[in-house]
Amino acid sequence: MKICIISPAASKDLNEIADYFASRNLDAGDRFVIAFERKCKYLIQFPNMGRSYSDLEESLRGVPVENYIILYRIVEQGVEIVRVVSGYRDLEELFSDSED
Repeated sequence: MKICIISPAASKDLNEIADYFASRNLDAGDRFVIAFERKCKYLIQFPNMGRSYSDLEESLRGVPVENYIILYRIVEQGVEIVRVVSGYRDLEELFSDSED
């Protein structure tokens, strides 16, 4: 059975997103959580459905959820969620910082 692994960086991202919604709009936060969980289930079944972000990292793929992007890679066990970031964020800068 394939699984969805949440990396420590993605877990931190999700905690920050939860804090943001908790302080502003609980209903929107609930919608985000439902959409995120649904998207993760789809990724387990169809791991190639996301677009390639190989320009940032060779095996990186991504799918949108709400105004965020779930960045993931396909692993033997299923999929690993690498980061969950705002769709407005400069991804090149984000990944260049993580390599330093």
